[in-house]
Amino acid sequence: MRIVDFFWELWEHHRGKLIGAIIGFGIGLLILVFGFIKAIFLVFCAFLGYYIGKHIDKKEGLRDILDKILPPGR
Repeated sequence: MRIVDFFWELWEHHRGKLIGAIIGFGIGLLILVFGFIKAIFLVFCAFLGYYIGKHIDKKEGLRDILDKILPPGR
């Protein structure tokens, strides 16, 4: 069996486990390199960037995105 076939089968049958392990490894590595607080800040910034990028892909304006994050006052 070729190595490519092995990884494709692994991806097809254990996708969630594989993604979880990669994310866990990445966060653990961040904590080892930067420390806990800096790693948490970095992960927070990555999720915030993902959230904003997701809404930009939906063709929403910056004001719409900010209104969802920070609702306008009364």
